[in-house]
Amino acid sequence: MEFRFEQRIPGDIDDVARAYVNPGMYATMIGLPKIGTPQVLSRDEEDDVVRLRIHYRFTGNLPAAAAAVLDRKKLTWVEESTHDVAGHTVTWRLVPDHYGDRFRANGTAAYRSDGEVTVRRTRGDLVVKTPFVGGLVERALVSGLKEHLDAETPRVAAWVAALEA
Repeated sequence: MEFRFEQRIPGDIDDVARAYVNPGMYATMIGLPKIGTPQVLSRDEEDDVVRLRIHYRFTGNLPAAAAAVLDRKKLTWVEESTHDVAGHTVTWRLVPDHYGDRFRANGTAAYRSDGEVTVRRTRGDLVVKTPFVGGLVERALVSGLKEHLDAETPRVAAWVAALEA
């Protein structure tokens, strides 16, 4: 399932790009919908390129048919991302802890300045290979991701505002 999301984050584009590579910012993501608090596993920096590994878990509800074949507690993954901070781009992929033979997701994000707001555009592809319910699970996961990203936007904006103060 291909998806595209856009968030509008108040703040300078460079500050927003730097926020997304700061482990402290992820610690502020407690209690957001559908996806649990991220746990930064590793951060490696070389010049303007930062590689992050962040652990996530799906906390939303699955449709009953999907819940019959997938254990929601096992819908956990590591996001491996490469951030070109100066270039304002990110490439990412999700590596599942379970169901690795049935789940894959990858994509990109790009930042652009729109006055005093940074626009973050995320594009991706998520595939769940489970007979009869794969599409239901894909829609639930993509919906959860969208809701999570929308809910994280004010927290990123607050982080950036604190940097700019």
